[in-house]
Amino acid sequence: MSALLWVLVTLPLGVGALLLVAGRRADRMAAGIALAVTAAALGLAVAAAFRHPSVSAPFLDGLPVELAVDGLSGVLVVTVTGVTLAVLLFSAAEFGADEARARFFGLMLLFAGSMLATVTAATLPVLLMGWEVMGATSWALIGYWWRDPQRTSAADTAFLTTRTADLGLYLAAGAALASGRDTTLSLDGLARADDPWLSFVTAGIIAAALGKSAQLPFSFWLSKAMQGPSPVSALLHSATMVVAGAYLLLRTGPLLDASGWGDHVVAWAGAATALCLGLVAVAQTDLKQLLAASSCAQIGFMVLAAGVGSTSGGTLQLIAHAAAKSLLFLAAGAWLTALGTQQLPELLGSARHHRTLGLAFTVAALSLAGLPPLSLWAAKDVLLAGALESNPWLYAAGLAAALLSAVYSAKALWFVWRPAGPRPDARRIPGGAVTPLVLLALACVALTPLAFPPLRDSVGRVLAYDGQSSPHVWEFALSGGLALLASAVTWAWGTRPLPLPGRARAGFMDWLLLERAAHALLVAPVMRLARAAATFDDQVLDRAVDGSATVTLRIARWTDGVVERAVDATVTAVASGTRALGSLARRPQTGQLHQYLAQAVAAFTVLAVVLVLVR
Repeated sequence: MSALLWVLVTLPLGVGALLLVAGRRADRMAAGIALAVTAAALGLAVAAAFRHPSVSAPFLDGLPVELAVDGLSGVLVVTVTGVTLAVLLFSAAEFGADEARARFFGLMLLFAGSMLATVTAATLPVLLMGWEVMGATSWALIGYWWRDPQRTSAADTAFLTTRTADLGLYLAAGAALASGRDTTLSLDGLARADDPWLSFVTAGIIAAALGKSAQLPFSFWLSKAMQGPSPVSALLHSATMVVAGAYLLLRTGPLLDASGWGDHVVAWAGAATALCLGLVAVAQTDLKQLLAASSCAQIGFMVLAAGVGSTSGGTLQLIAHAAAKSLLFLAAGAWLTALGTQQLPELLGSARHHRTLGLAFTVAALSLAGLPPLSLWAAKDVLLAGALESNPWLYAAGLAAALLSAVYSAKALWFVWRPAGPRPDARRIPGGAVTPLVLLALACVALTPLAFPPLRDSVGRVLAYDGQSSPHVWEFALSGGLALLASAVTWAWGTRPLPLPGRARAGFMDWLLLERAAHALLVAPVMRLARAAATFDDQVLDRAVDGSATVTLRIARWTDGVVERAVDATVTAVASGTRALGSLARRPQTGQLHQYLAQAVAAFTVLAVVLVLVR
């Protein structure tokens, strides 16, 4: 049992590291090795999901490495490995043979392994380890084409933004230790921290989760992450990195509830992100940017579910979103390779030229739109039922965000299906790249029954969250009807601009100006401070050091010219006097006895005179 979990986590990590070390020498076999490892990991994940193994190994005094698979992490490990396998199947067929394939597939395996470590971590330190490796490998993957400064800048932006939010995990760990309870470093024990440390733990967890999942106000980093290869976007933004924060919030639901305020903050943060980033997605004219904004919005539903305690709904949303969004990103990447563009006006008719790809894309987009009978429609209603029970306003916000999902999904479909002229310069899409897309499209349909009894009750029992809110028939009908209506209106609206003021449209297209705000509020002040420190260093410290050196040299020269000469003269005079006294002292030393006798008589005479005078 324990070996199963160790192998599940270490296999992709170890093989990924070996591929990176091997470098270009392993390019030819990298794809096959990565696929074999991921397929093996998927089998191990399925076995772990059924057996629920747990392992522990000594690490630091009183702080062992603990991994465990329960209901929630069991669902996640299967989802992560399944989506990774589909993405790598696509990459093996689509990724150029002249690329550094060993580096790419090695990083993808490292990334997947770190995500597996994150979702199976039973303690906060182990989660931090996986969290950090995941962030580092995501930076390397986004900046995979590192010779392009724009791509490396985008990778830096994503890395620095998420790293800033990740400081929350260190705050949470420090507060948990300060609480003084031995059990508070386990994820299940965080809720037992004492006040005021409980609030610090909660705040740290929320900040790190919102940053990693690109929720407001951190959402803009996901826009920059689109500079990476499309398979990277498909993996990072569907079932791994950006859902890691939502998973952490679902995992630490008792902590949010115990804090007394964390659940409300999380719920409204998720609802606000689903609404605002839905509007951002509607305003986009770049397909990958539209999908990126929709990822923020869809993960907002998962965060909302964590805030209202709808763990089953959030988990179902996570699984369904992973299948749909990975398919959409991969399809966008295939069109980018075949047509050389990802701009929606230039993708007119692309689904007609690649029918199978177009149909698979359509299934995923309709699922994203929330149209029945596809999986995201049903999953969203399960979590919205929890929102309705918690706060009707949260339900209304979630329903409005679901309406926006239909709008931006229908917008994408309108462009790719609109008739257009022939594309003689279009490249052929390899058949091997289409196969995983078809499988993911089937998953978008096959996952729907999980949101209905009796499978929904089974999901609740597996997750150990029985008795959660269940949607009524009218809720399913309402959300499906609104999604259908919004899709029809969007299709009829066509390419006409949004009925908004030009400045508002520009703001939505520019991701709510969040990056500009971050630069104005954080980056610019820090850079000004850095420039002031550099100026102080140059103008004050450097000049002070240079002045001190100049004064020291002058003192040294004066010492050499004046003091040194005086000392030399004194020493020379002392030596001369000593020689003179020595010469005088040698004169009485004649070696004649009568002279020594005379000298003695003279000395005693002088002594006698002195004694007489003293008396």
